[in-house]
Amino acid sequence: MTSPTFTPSPQPLPFELRPSSIQGTGAFATRRIPKGKRIIEYIGERITQEEADVRYDDEAMGRHHTFLFNLDDKTVLDAGTLHNESRYINHSCDPNCEALVDEGHIYIFARKAIAVGEELVYDYAYERTPDMGPESESLYVCKCGAANCRGTILAPEKKAPARKKKASAKKKSGVKKSGAKVAKKTQGKKAASGSRAAKKGGGRKKSPAGGRKRPAR
Repeated sequence: MTSPTFTPSPQPLPFELRPSSIQGTGAFATRRIPKGKRIIEYIGERITQEEADVRYDDEAMGRHHTFLFNLDDKTVLDAGTLHNESRYINHSCDPNCEALVDEGHIYIFARKAIAVGEELVYDYAYERTPDMGPESESLYVCKCGAANCRGTILAPEKKAPARKKKASAKKKSGVKKSGAKVAKKTQGKKAASGSRAAKKGGGRKKSPAGGRKRPAR
C-alpha cells in the first residue's frame, strides 16, 4: 500500500475541518450552502475491486477503517492513499449532503440548505453482503445521534417484496362472474435516489451501492 497523500482542493471550500462529535475530524460549513450546490469532489486512488479486496480485510479489523468508495462495477476510489478534504465528511442517517457520480467523478452535493456552523454529513450506506449478520451491525455501528439513526452505517436492509393476493376463484351458484375487478400489482416505493435522476451520456447518478464499497473510518 502506498503512503497517504493529501491533495487539498484547488478552489476555496465552504467548510473547515475540526473535531466532530460524530467521529474524529468533521467538515463544518463556514458559509451558507444552498440546496443542490456541488461542494467538493471525492478523490482517491483509482483501483480495481480485486485490488481493494487485497488491500483491506474487513473481517480482520478490530473496527472498520478503510476509505473505499465505489465509482462503478470495476473501479474503486481509495482515499486511504490519495485524498482531499472530502475524506473527513462524516456519516449521518439524517444527511444534509449526498454523493453523486457525474461523468466518471464522485461529487458531494448539498441535498438541503446548510447553515453556517452545521456539520456536513451524508449517508455512507455501506454495501451489505449476504454473509453479514448481527456481528456486522456492531462492527459498523453508527453514532450520528440523529433521531432516525438506524444504529449502523450499513445500508438499510432491503424489505422483502409484498406477497400478491390471489384473486378469488369462488363463483356464485349458477352465475358466471363477469367484469370482475382485477387486483392491480402493488409496486413498493422506490428507494430514494438522491433527488437527481441519472441521465444518459454521463449525467449525474447516485454513487453505486449508495456509497462506499467498504467501510471508511
